[in-house]
Amino acid sequence: MSTTTLIGFGGRLALRVPYRAALVSLGLTFAIIGVLTWSLMTGSYPLDSTQVWATLFGNSPSDTASTVVWEFRFPRTLVALLVGAFLALSGAALQYVTRNPLADPSLVGVSQGAALVVVSVTILAPGMGSYLRPILAFGGSLAVAALILLASSSRRGGDTLRFILMGIGVAALISSFTSALLTYGDIDRAMSALGWLAGSVHSVGWDEVRWLSVTAFFVIPAFMAAARPLSAIRFGEDVATGLGIRVRMARWGLIILAVALAATAVAAVGALGFVGLVAPHLARRLAHSGVGMHLVLTGLTGALLVGLADFAGRAAFAPIQIPAGLVTAIIGVPVFVALILRTQARSQL
Repeated sequence: MSTTTLIGFGGRLALRVPYRAALVSLGLTFAIIGVLTWSLMTGSYPLDSTQVWATLFGNSPSDTASTVVWEFRFPRTLVALLVGAFLALSGAALQYVTRNPLADPSLVGVSQGAALVVVSVTILAPGMGSYLRPILAFGGSLAVAALILLASSSRRGGDTLRFILMGIGVAALISSFTSALLTYGDIDRAMSALGWLAGSVHSVGWDEVRWLSVTAFFVIPAFMAAARPLSAIRFGEDVATGLGIRVRMARWGLIILAVALAATAVAAVGALGFVGLVAPHLARRLAHSGVGMHLVLTGLTGALLVGLADFAGRAAFAPIQIPAGLVTAIIGVPVFVALILRTQARSQL
């Protein structure tokens, strides 16, 4: 397989990139640009591609076009793309750390922990500043992740199947608390929280873009720098220790990074299920590569998935808008079932 090597951070980061993976990354980037363009064109005030790009570069054909693009469609599309990348990378990290292909923020309680905190604040303390939402969501997600890790670990180390099962159980318990808040809370606040829980992107703005951008600036480079520990951990604790990796410290650090991405995404748009599960597997099918390049492909795939889901939910039955979370669930459930059947078949061989 033909490869090239990219070196950064003064030589501390080196990525061996297969040419196929590089071409797939380029193709995904162009696809994302295409989805961005279509999203900005589509709506009750239609625009063509020339008008869209003229507006983005400051030569808007009208004040209305400028308002529609910059105040409504552009921030919404950016949030969808960033949230997709965040959830995909979070899922990939959890799959590497647990060495389980079924790990996903929405399946192991991480997304539910963030959702419970945000719904609690929305219903019980509506006057609390929105800028605290990502911080509180991160705290809820980290608490759930710590609880699951402690409950599923043993003296022999973490058991990946026990981690997944414990996560599913905790997620169900947290969802019941969230349902109780929605049932017995103020009706107007509960309706607002329900719209957010469905994973809708229609009400986001530039505040959410700023949250996500700041998180991406700090966390995604850390993810790329963690490619070496991830490469070692996926072969097991003994191999990773032999390669000089402090496994416990690396695992907790990677889980914190994964939780930070998932919690920020959930705080912005609500729980989008199955993105973190599907995107890493699709990226692996598109091109085989090392861990670092796989993370790049996973982030691009997740961004494209949620961007397409938001576009489809907005355009398919216009003017009715289907939340992106429902579209990703429709895509993700069959893939989840297929992965379970495939894993079961392998275990029987």
